[in-house]
Amino acid sequence: MSIQEEIVKVCHLVYQNKFVAAYDGNISARTENNSIIITRSGICKGDVTINDLVGIDLDGNKISGDGKISTENKLHLFIYRKRKNAKVVVHCHPVFATALGLVENKYLENYFPEVLLTLGKIPICEYATPSTEEVTNSIADFVESSNALILKNHGAVTIGNSLMDAYYKMEKLEHTAKTILLAKALGEPRKLSDNDIDKLLSIAESTYGIKANRKNIL
Repeated sequence: MSIQEEIVKVCHLVYQNKFVAAYDGNISARTENNSIIITRSGICKGDVTINDLVGIDLDGNKISGDGKISTENKLHLFIYRKRKNAKVVVHCHPVFATALGLVENKYLENYFPEVLLTLGKIPICEYATPSTEEVTNSIADFVESSNALILKNHGAVTIGNSLMDAYYKMEKLEHTAKTILLAKALGEPRKLSDNDIDKLLSIAESTYGIKANRKNIL
């Protein structure tokens, strides 16, 4: 399956699973020649075809495709420039993760080992006007130490080494957010201990390459 076909597949998955609505969200992938393929502006992800993909360089210049470049391209390009190992960026508006971004601050609390191991810390980045340089400033401190970021009042971003990897990280993020919100409705959720977090972050760094920066996590 080509990169273009995989992008189309993931677009349909995020729409089917209600991670986006209407024209929301955008998905991109880095090619072997270091160009970026991204979904065009103004298209429902459930309707995306290969003809709705646009090629751009790392400066945001269009190099292929007929559609309008997504206004969120700055977010994607910043991540690719900041993280040389980033192959895919998925930006969606999943309901539960976005809801937590409306009420929580700085980072999600740490409840689940598998989340720390594969997603790293999940920061809740300060609100920034979409499609502006403010967005890149809001994620700058976190993009190297997390594979999932929640954007206040906006949505969420996952970073992966393949299209399905980034998609599954978005799925895991949304499942995590849903579980946290349900637990909080039932009572006071039990957080992982500081010692447990230290161990998990160490494993995350050695096994998954996630930088184990403990700043502001505990």
